[in-house]
Amino acid sequence: MTTEQPVETVDVVVIGTGPGGEDATGRLARAGLDVVAVEARLVGGECPYFGCIPTKMMVRASDALAEARRAGTLAGRVDVTPDWAPVARRVRDEATTDWDDTAAVERLEKAGARVVRGRGRLVGPGEVAVATPDGERRFRATRGVLLNPGTDPAVPPVEGLADTPYWTNRDAVRATEAPTSLTVLGGGAIGCELAQVFARFGTAVEVVEAGPRLLAPDEPEASALLADRFAAEGIGVRTSAKVASVSHDGAGFTLTLGDGTRLVSEQLLVAAGRRTDLRALGVATVGIDDSGRTIPVDDRLRAADGVWVVGDVTGKGAFTHVSMYQARIAAADILAGDDGGEERADYRAVPHVTFTDPEIGGVGLTEAAAREAGLTVRTGSTDLSASSRGFVHGPGNEGLIKLVEDADAGVLVGATAAGPAGGEILAVLTLAVQARVPVADLRRLIYAYPTFHRAIESALADLREA
Repeated sequence: MTTEQPVETVDVVVIGTGPGGEDATGRLARAGLDVVAVEARLVGGECPYFGCIPTKMMVRASDALAEARRAGTLAGRVDVTPDWAPVARRVRDEATTDWDDTAAVERLEKAGARVVRGRGRLVGPGEVAVATPDGERRFRATRGVLLNPGTDPAVPPVEGLADTPYWTNRDAVRATEAPTSLTVLGGGAIGCELAQVFARFGTAVEVVEAGPRLLAPDEPEASALLADRFAAEGIGVRTSAKVASVSHDGAGFTLTLGDGTRLVSEQLLVAAGRRTDLRALGVATVGIDDSGRTIPVDDRLRAADGVWVVGDVTGKGAFTHVSMYQARIAAADILAGDDGGEERADYRAVPHVTFTDPEIGGVGLTEAAAREAGLTVRTGSTDLSASSRGFVHGPGNEGLIKLVEDADAGVLVGATAAGPAGGEILAVLTLAVQARVPVADLRRLIYAYPTFHRAIESALADLREA
C-alpha cells in the first residue's frame, strides 16, 4: 500500500547524485543548509560503479597483459595466460563493493544531508516529487533545486536490437568472464576502451562505427594512431558502417550491415552514446525546453529561476571532472544567495582522456574547431616515438603531440597528447591553454630529459616553422 505524504520544506533538493550532485550535496550540507539528495540508483552515479573507476581497473589489467607480451623483446622470454577472474574480482570487491553505495550514503549523511531513494522530478518552481517504494513524497525547496540527472546508454533504433540481450557498459563491467567474440557498436571512448580490454583477454573483437573514424571528437591523427594499433592487435574496425538489423538466436548475435555484411559474435556491446530523459525530469514545469538533448546553463550553472544544473546534461563535456567543477561553482552560487557566487564557469580548457593504449588526451579546440571559430591557426606536431624517451621505451611507444595555436594572440587554444602516459603529458598543455601562456614563454621552459613531455619542445619547434 502506498501513501502520499505532506509537502516538506527544505533549503535545497538535489536530484541525482552522480559525482557532481554528490559533491554539491556535501558542500551545501556542510555549510549548514537542509539538503535532500534524491537518487533512484546508486549514490555516486555512473563513474564509481560502471564508468571511470571499474573500467580503468579493466584497462590496467589489459595493459599489464600487453606489457608482459612486450617484455619478450625487452627482457627475455615471457609466457602470458589471460585470466578474467582477477579482473572481475577486483571490480566487484575493490571498485564497487559489489555495487553497494552504503559508504557513499553515509558520507552524505555525516555531512548533514538526507538521502531519499526514488525517482525525482520537478512539478513546479521549487517543487519536487519523488516516487519512492512507499509512495510519493513532496518537497518544497526554498533556496533552489540542483539537477544532476546523469545519462543512460543510448540505444539506436536498429531493427531487432531492443529484443536482444545486448550489453551496455554496465553489463560489461559486471562480466564474470570474457566472451569468445564481441561486436562493439560505437567507436567512441567507451567502445574503444572496452574493445581493446576484451581483445587483450583473447576475445575476437569487431568495432562498428557509423562515422568515418574512431574517436570523432579528437584530432584525425589521433584516430589514425589508434586505428593502427587496433589493426596490429587484431581488432577489426568498420567505419562509415550502418547497422540494418540485429538478431539473437539464443547462442549469439548477428548484425546485418547496410551493405549486406553479416557479423556474428557471442556478445554485442552497445556503446553508441548517452541520453537523458528530460521530459521524465519535469523540466518543462519550470520553463525549460524538454525536447532537446541538453539543458542550457549560464556561467553560474543556472538554468531557470531557482534551478541549477550540473553534469553531462549541460552539454559542456560528459566527464566526471567537468561535473565536479560545475558542482563547486553551483554550490557557491546557491550559498551566496541574491549576490551570486564569484566564480564563473570557463570551458576553454576542458581536458579529456581516452584510456586506450595509446592513451589519447586532448584539451581545448581541435585544429578543425579552431578554424571553424575563425581563428588564424598554426599547428605543430611531433612523433612521440622519435623522442629520446620514445626510443628508450621501445615497444608500445607510438604516439604524437599536436599543438593548435591562435597565431594572432600567440597562445595555444588546443592540444593533443597521445601515447604512453598521454593523459599525464596533457596536464602542462591544459595549463597552457587555460592560462593563455604565450607560446614564446613555453619555448623558454626547461623540459626534463628524457621524458615524454619533453616532446612538447619538438612540437613547439614545428609550430614555429609552420
